[in-house]
Amino acid sequence: MHYRWVLLGTLLWFLVLPAGVPASTGDVVTIVEKFIVHQFPDAASHYWVINSTQWDGDEMIVDVQAIVKERRDAEPTSSRFLLLIVAGEIKGSQNVPLDPEADCRTEEA
Repeated sequence: MHYRWVLLGTLLWFLVLPAGVPASTGDVVTIVEKFIVHQFPDAASHYWVINSTQWDGDEMIVDVQAIVKERRDAEPTSSRFLLLIVAGEIKGSQNVPLDPEADCRTEEA
């Protein structure tokens, strides 16, 4: 009988708590998902992976790899983006070439 209360409490914790917590700067999953859906509105399916993140106060740079399958394409396509997130909102994005021989260098100050 005790296990039912534990199971019910756990279920309520996972169902009720996330709905009552507002999105914040730390809610990177929601921010990235909205960005990918906006970038590829006609995609049949997609998934993405965060390669790395860099923090500076309330600013965060997120390196995201997205794999998208369009409705008409048989093979999924891969894209890579750098997202600048400030105070929980995307303020900029940059498409990064996937070609390993692309001329991409770190910005020098």
